[in-house]
Amino acid sequence: MTINLILLSLLAYVIGSIPSGLWIGKIFYKKDIREFGSGNLGATNSFRVLGIKAGSIVTVMDILKGTVATLLPFFFQLHVDHHFWLLTGTFAIIGHSFPLFAGFRGGKAVATSAGVILAYAPLLFVAALIIFLLTLKISKYVSLSSMIAALAALLISLFMGDWILIILIACIALFVVWRHRANITRIRNGEEPKIKWM
Repeated sequence: MTINLILLSLLAYVIGSIPSGLWIGKIFYKKDIREFGSGNLGATNSFRVLGIKAGSIVTVMDILKGTVATLLPFFFQLHVDHHFWLLTGTFAIIGHSFPLFAGFRGGKAVATSAGVILAYAPLLFVAALIIFLLTLKISKYVSLSSMIAALAALLISLFMGDWILIILIACIALFVVWRHRANITRIRNGEEPKIKWM
């Protein structure tokens, strides 16, 4: 059982390491998105550099990485407590942030983390998504919306009574805020780019 979980966790890391934005940019647009915009491999920079269509595809792919990785124990019929699903999901988040296939320099883990939550707690995912979209509509800042959604997910999870989930989301929220520290500075200075499509 332990060996199987280790193998699935490694597979989850590999899945999370798939650099969606990098590959789509290079294959279909002949662009390395690391050389444009923020230089980040995540969905936000994909929107900025490649456009709405490509950005949407990258977002969905990054979410699915987290969802598929979280459900690996289910797919392989490994009969473990559902909390172990969060283990494989966590390795996908690590893979996305420090990808094997992109020099260990990845995205900020927002979409992939959302995919983990989608697999484990779908209603929490929906609530966080609504908060993200509302904040984005009002502020036009993707970075700010991502941080607020992560913190809101943590607040909501406190009422769910699942302490393993609460601990994971707390770690995700802290990591997301930390990864956006440069964005926070730009927002304070009025230099953070705003979206124009909403």
